[in-house]
Amino acid sequence: MKAVRLEHVQKSFGTTVAVQDLCLKIEAGSFFAIVGPSGCGKTTTMRMIAGLEHPDGGRIQVGANVVFSDQTGEFVGPSQRDVGLMFQSYALWPHMNVYDNVSFGARVRREGRGEVRRRVVEVLERLKIANLIDRYPNELSGGQQQRVALARELVTGASVLLMDEPLSNLDARLRMDMRAELKRLHTETGKTIIYVTHDQFEALTLSSHLVVMHQGAVQQLGTPEQIYRAPANAFVSEFIGLNPINFLDARLRNGSLTIGGTTIPAPTAIGVNGTARDVVIGIRPEYVSVVPEDGMADGVRARVESVFQAGPNTFVHLEVQEFGRDARLLAQSFGDGGPVATPGSEVRLLLDRDNVFVFDRETRHAL
Repeated sequence: MKAVRLEHVQKSFGTTVAVQDLCLKIEAGSFFAIVGPSGCGKTTTMRMIAGLEHPDGGRIQVGANVVFSDQTGEFVGPSQRDVGLMFQSYALWPHMNVYDNVSFGARVRREGRGEVRRRVVEVLERLKIANLIDRYPNELSGGQQQRVALARELVTGASVLLMDEPLSNLDARLRMDMRAELKRLHTETGKTIIYVTHDQFEALTLSSHLVVMHQGAVQQLGTPEQIYRAPANAFVSEFIGLNPINFLDARLRNGSLTIGGTTIPAPTAIGVNGTARDVVIGIRPEYVSVVPEDGMADGVRARVESVFQAGPNTFVHLEVQEFGRDARLLAQSFGDGGPVATPGSEVRLLLDRDNVFVFDRETRHAL
């Protein structure tokens, strides 16, 4: 296993800046996810690590070896970087059977035929596709092709595996199965895995550390728990989460938040400051409780627009009534009972204060 380090790496395509001043330290043996919306620079970053793109500046190191440096002019080719790359399209040779596809890299390096055969069979058995060794790609399902592409990278013995949206072509059930498979393989092999995805659920469930990127720049770096519980800015809080986050304008003063005509305690982590300031609060649907109006003085007033039942989960779409403009929220409750809410009814919303994020209204950075 090897660590990967990027220092002030930059890449532009014409006038478009794809990656700007990127600094990352990816620990050896970690499962590191690069996540963000389309066009954020995550695939370009992976391709620069692999040697498929030439950076405009900075420094990239794989293990003890510097593979790119703008100061020395060093640029190590992809085949000498000790990295394996798994593409989103799988990139299997259609005229080769499974064995030939998986063994291709090792055979190009002229490794011993017997050793290559042993490694191929061992990896195919680990991935539970040894029975497919003589089949061709057009005879395989999407999930089987994905495993063949993964086997090809494992057989090379590379210390670092780069994966670019490897599960995006699979259906929902198969993606779930393959997430478990990737997690198991990482535990067994101990390889450093760099995993590029726009799917924040995959990033949260698979990675030991992740970086959120937007417009070519790092927004936040940390563990999945850190990024989910303490987002650095409004963009991260909106992008990372199982359901869309709710945003409301508020005013912060003396440890309290005023939302429209309702005042609630600010999160415990927000210090008491007598100076009032305009803020934006964010709260995830699972931390919004819907209770009947019944003359209750606490909570934010709202009207129920619609209610959706999804198995044990109930989703309630609401219109907050304490603003001069439309403000809509989503609440989620767990359990078969669901919230006390029917379309058109007046309710109160109780916000879990320690799961409220507070952002500066201008910069959108967390306070």
